[in-house]
Formats: sequence, C-alpha cells, structure tokens
Amino acid sequence: MTSIPFPASAGVRWATADELPGLAAVEIAADGVFAQVDITFPAGTTMVEETDDPSRVLVAGDPPVGFAMFGWVDGNVHLDQLAVHPDHGRRGAGGRLVEAVCVHAASVGSAAVTLTTFRDVPWNGPWYGRRGFTVLDPAEWGPELAALVAHERELGIELAPRVVMRRAL
Repeated sequence: MTSIPFPASAGVRWATADELPGLAAVEIAADGVFAQVDITFPAGTTMVEETDDPSRVLVAGDPPVGFAMFGWVDGNVHLDQLAVHPDHGRRGAGGRLVEAVCVHAASVGSAAVTLTTFRDVPWNGPWYGRRGFTVLDPAEWGPELAALVAHERELGIELAPRVVMRRAL
C-alpha cells in the first residue's frame, strides 16, 4: 500500500485485513437506502465480499462507517464500490472517500478514475457529477469497462438506467 497524501483529519485510511469482513454490513445497509427509489439489489451482489485485499479498500471512521473499494480497469483506477452506512450518511464521508481515491489514483499514475452508477438516483449520478465526474459515451469505453458493464447486467444490477462516469485527474 502506498501512503495517501490526504490529511489524517479527514478520517480516511487504508482498511486492515481484519476489517474487510465487517464492511459487508456497511454495504448492505447502504444498499437498503435504494428502496426509497424502488431499487432492490439481487442477493449475492455485495461487492466488498469479492476482495481479501485491503490495499484495494479505503475506509472512513474507526470503526469504519464507510468504504471505497477500487481496482484497475483499462489502465485507470476504477471505483468498484462506495458505501456509507446510512446512520452516518450526509456528513461528508462519501465525498472524503471519493477524494481520497482520486488522490491515490493520481499518486500511482492513473490519468482518471472511472465508475458505473445509476444515472438518475440523486446520491449516485448527480452526486458524482458535482464531484467532477462526467458521463462517458459507450464509444469511449475500453474493452475492460465494456466487459464490466456487461457483467453488471448479467448480475442483474441494472435495475434503473446506469452510466459510466470518469473524472480526469
């Protein structure tokens, strides 16, 4: 893991291996908020359960109340999942996590951060748009990003219109 040039006062840090299993509860609670917009995720789509690598996960809080999990897609850092427990929502943890991912991405030479999200859900597409992300046309997707979108569709995650977004660093 590389050091994040991000102020410790922001409360964002690398996850530890022993924290990873508990992050699924944060993700499940955060996913429950989508019921407000009639979105219910299929069973078995909790993303943080896919990793045992804490170098892919930043957390906010101690114990963690939110996390950002990321990887590499088409040569850029890709935000796989951002989740904040609703009991701690609307206090800036999500924004701090996104900024920390972007700072880390720039520090490791990524030209951009990409993500997939719901286009019209207020705390998804519009929220990322206010943080400098723009919608990518499918013609701009690389092969790994196109495969990722296809995989999300296979999992049944496309329950409302989705978009791919990018923030240039």
